[in-house]
Amino acid sequence: MKMVRAQLSMVMVLDKCIGCHTCSLTCKNVWTNREGLEYAWWNNVETRPGVGYPKTWENQEKYGGGWVLKNGKLRLRLETGRFKTPGKDDYYEPFTYNYENLFSEELSDQQPHADPISMYSGEKIDVQWGPNFDDDLAGGDITIPADPNWAGIDKAIYKEFKNVFMFYLPRICNHCLNPSCLAACPRKSVYKRPEDGIVLIDQTRCRGYRQCVQACPYKKVYYNWKTGKSEKCIFCFPRIETGQPPVCALTCVGKIRYVGVVLYDEERVLEAAKAPEDQLVALQRDIILDPFDPQVVKAAREAGVPDNFIEAARKSPVYYMFKKWEIALPLHPEFRTLPMVFYVPPLNPVVTVLDRNGKYSADYDSILPTIDKLRIPIRYLANMFAAGNEEEVRKALKRLLAIREFFRQIEVEGKSRSEAAWVLEESGLTVEDADMMFRWLAVSRDRFVIPTAKKELRIRLPSRGGR
Repeated sequence: MKMVRAQLSMVMVLDKCIGCHTCSLTCKNVWTNREGLEYAWWNNVETRPGVGYPKTWENQEKYGGGWVLKNGKLRLRLETGRFKTPGKDDYYEPFTYNYENLFSEELSDQQPHADPISMYSGEKIDVQWGPNFDDDLAGGDITIPADPNWAGIDKAIYKEFKNVFMFYLPRICNHCLNPSCLAACPRKSVYKRPEDGIVLIDQTRCRGYRQCVQACPYKKVYYNWKTGKSEKCIFCFPRIETGQPPVCALTCVGKIRYVGVVLYDEERVLEAAKAPEDQLVALQRDIILDPFDPQVVKAAREAGVPDNFIEAARKSPVYYMFKKWEIALPLHPEFRTLPMVFYVPPLNPVVTVLDRNGKYSADYDSILPTIDKLRIPIRYLANMFAAGNEEEVRKALKRLLAIREFFRQIEVEGKSRSEAAWVLEESGLTVEDADMMFRWLAVSRDRFVIPTAKKELRIRLPSRGGR
């Protein structure tokens, strides 16, 4: 533990996402609302099951992103295959409408209309796809076959209406601990900020080779066709430096986003990235350090981590959700980039029905079903958030259900906290954990714990031409 680093991270609670796309629109208006990035959505919200944006971005056999483990060594996947980046059809051709027609058309018996026109050529186009064309769709012949997370699941069952399920998946750049985009850049224009781990692209060095676009397995690096350079999510670092959250988190209607600092052991990053697939999540958790440990604090100070970052790490919701409670999981850890944006997997909604007397009633098992009776297959969630390790997902869901049952026994059944505590103990939680989880997950208080940047740290940073 010779080199302790601080990392700004985010957790998203998927049960609370309502798919309103407010996060996408605010990000778009602030950062990519300009020529050259019309098609780029640094933040987007996908419906799952679904194709995603760009189409089938998870299929690394097609795009060749991320890392592969060969003979005990990590290799960029793009080194072993042909160069392939998403094209216009994989993203979409940005379009607007010819609103001038609404005012300039001559009087007629027909309602005036605005035809869609390309934002590239200005010509009329037949719109076939967009960044969220499969929004709110699930169980169809388009969404299911193209979604690689169905591995090991009988797809036909979930095409039946009674078994259809759906949830939203917001995505930004993961600002990984082992970013493949950084390793792939021949110009070394991609860099990881030493003070908070945010991954940026130095616009003065970038020459638009686009190897970072292919190397990113999440396809969150975009080519600006106007400037000839690559750009990506910057975690709103100008706001972060003043203690403010990113705009996607600030404007989130469902309050699903939590931002905080974690401390990690930089020397063990490679070890965690080389782990067997069923241990990837566990080893990534293992390199996250306890900010209350005196030895960790001493090593952090010796490595130059400011005291306000250490204090922020002690209050960080990311540390508790990912490290201590183990309810948050990384997106596709099998890509071996060690992503630092985590997701709390979704549960079923509480179910109630009307009985013959017109009163609400429900069987207890349908209100809080067992994990194996959840509508969303455990295998599907495991393929997405745990490299196929179902036990990691079961542990997270079990604890989420335990919190709900604990407070239900108190508020509905009138039991005391000590009488209901057995529910928590079975899942490895304490009453203190339950109170903290309730404050963050239900009340959504203290979601952002962001230390301000130190001027003396900024002096030693590389060029800030980051995009």
